[in-house]
Amino acid sequence: MKMRAAVLEEFGKPLVVQEVDLAEPKGGEVLVRLVACGVCHTDLYTASGTDPSGYAPTVLGHEGAGVVEAIGEGVSDLAVGDHVVTLFSAQSRECDHCESSRTNLCLAIREPQGQGYLPDGTARLSRDSEPMRHFMGTSTFAEYTVMPEIALAKVTPEAPLDRACLFACGLTTGIGAATNTAKVDAGSTCVVFGAGMVGLGAVVGCRLQEADRIICVDLSAERLELARHHGATETMIGGDGAVERIVETTGGFGADFTFEATGNVGVMRQAVESARMGWGLCTVAGVAGKGETLDVIPRFLITGRRVCGSSFGGVKGRDEVPQLVERYLAGDIDVDSFVSHKLALDDVNHGFELMEAQDGIRSVIDFA
Repeated sequence: MKMRAAVLEEFGKPLVVQEVDLAEPKGGEVLVRLVACGVCHTDLYTASGTDPSGYAPTVLGHEGAGVVEAIGEGVSDLAVGDHVVTLFSAQSRECDHCESSRTNLCLAIREPQGQGYLPDGTARLSRDSEPMRHFMGTSTFAEYTVMPEIALAKVTPEAPLDRACLFACGLTTGIGAATNTAKVDAGSTCVVFGAGMVGLGAVVGCRLQEADRIICVDLSAERLELARHHGATETMIGGDGAVERIVETTGGFGADFTFEATGNVGVMRQAVESARMGWGLCTVAGVAGKGETLDVIPRFLITGRRVCGSSFGGVKGRDEVPQLVERYLAGDIDVDSFVSHKLALDDVNHGFELMEAQDGIRSVIDFA
């Protein structure tokens, strides 16, 4: 079939919206008509050429939601008409990692997905009869996508898809960092560095875990005000001296849990150093640039602080994303306040511009 999609032709250049071909789903695959897709920092990160694993040409986009249009042979859990959220982090429910409660990093399709292909090692996308690789196994800056069944979460049709799409990446990553990875304790003190989509999600997660104090740190007063709306009990302008101020306001010890959601290695170090001596846990959810390293003084670890990473918030997507969507519908998560701009596919590059200008939290492409 012919469809319109936003193609990354060359790193550092604007995406080009053009007509491409999409083949029918094969065994275990599903054709999804996209209804909405968030413009996430990871898309910009790859388009810029900063991502060491990036490739071009490809159709970007991974924060999508839509409706099942067709299914391939062997698909059992999805049917035509189902509403789904795309998952860059699959869940086969069968591999060693899926069967373990210690990780959400499914192994089933990880290798071909990382190379830009579907599970059988081939692509459904093409242009002028030349195959085109899939981005993060999703490629949702397009009118349609073909994806493995195990990389789609079925959600209630009651949820607006222009809201549900945010659970495909940033929001779930932040919430899960607090609820799944760190497992924040009720009554604890938490510090979240960064008030973008992931950081605000972490604030929500800390609130859902009933943390007593939630301190959000950012350079933007406007974003910090939004953090208060989502549960931050205190806010702080970031920059030099943030660690000292956090330690002082926590009685000289630091916070029980800290979260880094900026991708800045300097801020990552601040998050480590702001964690409490004895048992503080720093969870890193931000993605740093190519070749960057985190510099940690060993003394901070020897005195009891721990550091862990969190991919997609430790969330097993097919099982847990539908539950998060239900919490949104129940009023526990105000997703509406995150949607700052609605764009057409032709305006995808403007979405990147808005992100770089920190204008709002999330731009959403509306395919309707």
